[in-house]
Amino acid sequence: MSGSLIYRAAKRALFQIPPEKVHHMSIAALKSGVLPTCPNRQFENLQQTISGINFPNPLGIAAGYDKNGEVPDALLRLGFGFAEVGTITPRPQAGNPRPRIFRLVEDEAIINRLGFNNLGHEAALQRLRARRPNGILGINIGANKDSDDFIADYVKGIEVFASFASYFTVNISSPNTPGLRDLQSGEALERLLNAVLSSREMAISEGRSLPVFLKIAPDIDDTGLDEIARVVATSPLDGMIISNTTTDRAVLGSRAANPQANEQGGLSGKPLFEKSTIVLAKMRQRLPPAMPIIGVGGIDSAKAAIAKLEAGAHLLQLYTGLIYKGPGLPREILTGISEHIRREGLDNVSELVGRKTDIWANR
Repeated sequence: MSGSLIYRAAKRALFQIPPEKVHHMSIAALKSGVLPTCPNRQFENLQQTISGINFPNPLGIAAGYDKNGEVPDALLRLGFGFAEVGTITPRPQAGNPRPRIFRLVEDEAIINRLGFNNLGHEAALQRLRARRPNGILGINIGANKDSDDFIADYVKGIEVFASFASYFTVNISSPNTPGLRDLQSGEALERLLNAVLSSREMAISEGRSLPVFLKIAPDIDDTGLDEIARVVATSPLDGMIISNTTTDRAVLGSRAANPQANEQGGLSGKPLFEKSTIVLAKMRQRLPPAMPIIGVGGIDSAKAAIAKLEAGAHLLQLYTGLIYKGPGLPREILTGISEHIRREGLDNVSELVGRKTDIWANR
């Protein structure tokens, strides 16, 4: 029996357990080493170099799963080309009261209002010091909810983890930290990027590349996208991650039938796919052609992954799809993309990028 079939058989029982407890169980399973592996060498046509990093394939695990940097290497062994840990804040943070994760099974979606719950810089630093570097590690940095200076918290993240990160993600798009999304606009975004990128330059040794990506929300109108693009174009930012969760419930088909759909928090999973992909394509049109985009939101199949690439993403991330499809999903997606490239008569995944940007942007 395949890993996917085994997971489908077990999912009904798992979904009787509170979501946050299942999450901790999955971390324990990864630590045990019992989950299937997917060697990246199988997919030579998925290799590409982005921002100076040689990615074995374009599929990564998004931040939010491994908040404290406990299992990045186990995640890479599932077949992911890169693993992003965090969001990590300077001080430990308990997050919001429980319950704070809600399954919308009919929609294959999740609502969470975790609130950057994590053990802080020092705990993550100890784990990363003990790690033998093996693969691409992104570190997603954030600000404490009660911080007097959000920007200073991001700078601390750069300073603390510069020696351990393959790249950084500056997460200003969570809906669960009051005031955080205000950093996505105008002068506030300029100040943030100036501070973070200056800190990056001071933290790296000569000749070393340490890309910084900016993660934004899908709930931004065209005027807001114009403003972000204007700021980004005048900074040495390396790329964008599009997008985080949404506060929009109009994308849900089960809203009337499922009272949990009205829970406060960020929505992720299949219903986010179209909204996040449209925003991705719109930003692709606004950004310099060479600037990489990591596409996130609703990826749960090879078909969805290919659509994100064609909308303008160079790399991809998923998380909620793993909850509904299981640990065999990375292998299925990568196999599907690789076979699609061959059927199309192409040589490399990079040839898919942006082929349908205008179509998606005009939806």
